[in-house]
Amino acid sequence: MTVNKMDALVYLIDDEFSVRDSLTLVLESGGLRVKSFESAEDFLKHYNNEYPSCLILDVKMPCMSGLELQEELLKRNISIPIIFISGHAGISQSAKAFRAGAVDFLEKPFDHEVLLARITEVIQKNIEYRWRLKVHFELENRHYCLTEREREVLTLISEGSSNKEAANLLGISSRTVEAHRARIMKKMEVDSFVDLVMLTHFNILNERG
Repeated sequence: MTVNKMDALVYLIDDEFSVRDSLTLVLESGGLRVKSFESAEDFLKHYNNEYPSCLILDVKMPCMSGLELQEELLKRNISIPIIFISGHAGISQSAKAFRAGAVDFLEKPFDHEVLLARITEVIQKNIEYRWRLKVHFELENRHYCLTEREREVLTLISEGSSNKEAANLLGISSRTVEAHRARIMKKMEVDSFVDLVMLTHFNILNERG
């Protein structure tokens, strides 16, 4: 899965117009879509979770600071990767940002090529995260349509039990297990039980990750 820059959106928040203007020009020349804001409050009013994105965020701003915005995003369960930029941040501030989940902390002035490369990497990860989340919810919805017995059969087969072993454990016939398998495959929308087992394991790992 590769990054499609035109499908992604970079949010930029800095209270200095000159910084916003120059960085917007750099990012757009690198093929990125940019929405810039002079305050955290303005960003919160216009943020849209529809697109893969990342946030370039100044640390020190009037009213709500970058670190305070990061806390607010966590409170609102808004998951967006954040790259902090600052001309005068201390070690304690950068450490706090990383503890809260920031992906990078760049000190002004920074190399624009480094920023572009970092943004591309971050957006790639955001696209992959969104894809995994989408697959997880799709599988969860399909799994919800299974009956209790079908879930029992799926669990046993996924753990390596044969039809006969599953039948003995559940107190039913092997033919009944085969019938359940066929219905499970139809409901889960897979062509083979091998694919189903792989998807099931993928979903389990997704929940843990």
